[in-house]
Amino acid sequence: MKIKEEKIKELIAQIETILEAIRLAEPEYKNLLEQVDPAYSKSARNLVHYNTFRTFDLRTTQKRLKNIGLTRLSKAGGHLKSSLLKTRYILYSLLGKPPIPADKAGLSIKNGKRLLTRNTKELLGYRSKGRRVRIMVTQPTEASSDYKIVHDMVGNGMNCARINCAHDDKEVWTKIIANIKKASKAHGKQVKIAMDLSGPKIRTGSITPGPKVRKFTPDRDDSGNIISPAELIFVPEVTEDSEPNTVPIPLEWLKKLNLGDELRLADTRNKLRRLKVVSVEEQQVQAHCYETSYIGTGTIIQSKDGTLENIVVGELPPIEQYILLRTGDLLTITKADTAGNPAKFDEDGNLMESANISCQLPEVFERVKKDEEVLFDDGKIEGRIEAVFNDRFEVRITRAKEKGSKLKAEKGMNFPNTDLGISGLTSKDKEDLEFVAKHADIVNFSFVNSKKDVEELLAELKKWKVANKLSIILKIETKAAFDNLVEILLTAMQVKYIGVMIARGDLAVETGWDSIGKVQEEILSICEAAHIPVVWATQVLENFAKKGLPSRAEITDATASLKAECVMLNKGSYINEVLQLLNNILSNMERFHNKNDAMLPKMEKA
Repeated sequence: MKIKEEKIKELIAQIETILEAIRLAEPEYKNLLEQVDPAYSKSARNLVHYNTFRTFDLRTTQKRLKNIGLTRLSKAGGHLKSSLLKTRYILYSLLGKPPIPADKAGLSIKNGKRLLTRNTKELLGYRSKGRRVRIMVTQPTEASSDYKIVHDMVGNGMNCARINCAHDDKEVWTKIIANIKKASKAHGKQVKIAMDLSGPKIRTGSITPGPKVRKFTPDRDDSGNIISPAELIFVPEVTEDSEPNTVPIPLEWLKKLNLGDELRLADTRNKLRRLKVVSVEEQQVQAHCYETSYIGTGTIIQSKDGTLENIVVGELPPIEQYILLRTGDLLTITKADTAGNPAKFDEDGNLMESANISCQLPEVFERVKKDEEVLFDDGKIEGRIEAVFNDRFEVRITRAKEKGSKLKAEKGMNFPNTDLGISGLTSKDKEDLEFVAKHADIVNFSFVNSKKDVEELLAELKKWKVANKLSIILKIETKAAFDNLVEILLTAMQVKYIGVMIARGDLAVETGWDSIGKVQEEILSICEAAHIPVVWATQVLENFAKKGLPSRAEITDATASLKAECVMLNKGSYINEVLQLLNNILSNMERFHNKNDAMLPKMEKA
């Protein structure tokens, strides 16, 4: 009994130490706490309490509390002080002593949950029937012209539509928003509109373009016999988004073609090729070819019987090029906005010139230092800076695929060990913010790293007179943002309503693949303490959205989003099928999970 009493007294002492630390911490945050909106006053204090609470190593205390049947405090984040005081009360009762007079208890469990529920509804709108977790969907360009896509998204459970200002323009955004509002009205639902500010682009620059040529090859069996001919589609114009088997031909000439017409051309290798027209429509003509053909801009096509004038193939997009990098290679990153090139070798295979590519953000060159790490294309390629010059720096590749990794233009670059000192708001963001303030419900703030970035955004919102009208979602996508998260949230709490997006792709690259699991759990915990809704983002069911079939890992990941208040989907050809599946997963699994709480419904057979 004496041992048990000693253990209980030790637990009481530990809890009282934590309570005293919490009391002393509040004055340190006085300036930030005084500036928060009244709607967040209790939440802000609870966040400060939780942040202090987590400076202790509580594992031994948790085990001891569990052994005597008490709370381990692992789920007390949303109502911390109240849980500590109640636990202390019970421990004193176990000793048979009258509990000491209680301080103000703070938020109760019920009130903490009510605050999160209120904040989620205000930020993300009403939940769908039978589902607590909202679904946010990134809108494709086609949503501006194809109303049915948007109509089906709303019908299949989309609660919030996301428009990325890094793509398209104001004309396209306006049309997308009109279709969202039209579909919302048709379904009798409220769909919030969120718009992402692009943020600074730390991406690779252009690469010298390849030839403007397309290759057409018939399908053959293992013996080399033709199974089906190469299929060419003649159309008036070809863009980068056109199908890979399209060839641009003037519409006037297309209209003169008839079913069965035979055509001839000399391809880019000067090989004679024969084509046969097999289908004729108003805007396109389909032809077959039974030999491999390389057709490029300027290739001349003629009719076999000479009844039609010769015609020249129009502008084809150049073949996208890449730089092949292997472990040990040297890559030069240039400041000048010039096209990059692969490494050059002499006839004996000796390196004459290392590969080079530009970085789209000039400010990077003022901050990088020797031996700092550089990551390319979501961490697929890793390197370390060997030398820094005014107009360039040299990177030694430390990790790539065994046979080499392809680095293309417009791929992300991360500097996890470098203080880039870059503001989250660019001149483009400030220009776009005028449109966002007029048309959106939420602004998604990219590349936020510090409270200073938040202050800059709040100043812009006040300029457009939308502070407390336009909600904010803070995208946590860098190591600095994670490290400064508490101050970022307390600063953002000056206005209502706010949320956090865990941008797991960039965040995983920045913090390391071995740390992203821990980091995302910590973000969820911090936001729960602040009663701030979280958006679970990046590559959720992405394979399904793009290819039509989910992986087992994707299903598990989608289920993990139950810890958040919203899950974000990226665009893809199968997005409505993804919505249907995700809606079912979330609705079914919420019987077993209420945020972090495991629920126990009656067990049923599969």
